[in-house]
Parts: sequence; C-alpha cells; structure tokens
Amino acid sequence: MTEHVYKLVELVGTSGTSVSDAIQNAITRATTTVRNVKWFEVVQVRGEVKDGKVGHYQVTLKIGFTLDDG
Repeated sequence: MTEHVYKLVELVGTSGTSVSDAIQNAITRATTTVRNVKWFEVVQVRGEVKDGKVGHYQVTLKIGFTLDDG
C-alpha cells in the first residue's frame, strides 16, 4: 500500500438548484486548478430564503488531495 500525504482546502460551492449541484460546482471548479483531488467532506449547508422559499444553496466543503511525490 502506498503511503500518501493529503492537503485540505476549504471551499464554498453555490447553486440555485440543489445542495448536490452546489457540491458538484465546487468540485468541478477546484479540479481545474488542483491536481489529485481524492475526496470531500461537507462541513456546512446553508442558504438564502427568498419570498418564503429556498432561493440559493451554499455548501461549505473540504476537499482532500494528495501531494505530488517529490
């Protein structure tokens, strides 16, 4: 088994549609600049209420990625 060292980055993904879309938006954007993304952890879910309904979702998550071998 290969030993890894992971780094964590905290992100906030947003969506007007769903919590799942907010998570996916954050991961999709992160993987354009961060290599070796391996997992995520949802830290907080919150949102905006507009006219008595959910207007927007905000999800704080941590993503873990492996550091390149040096």
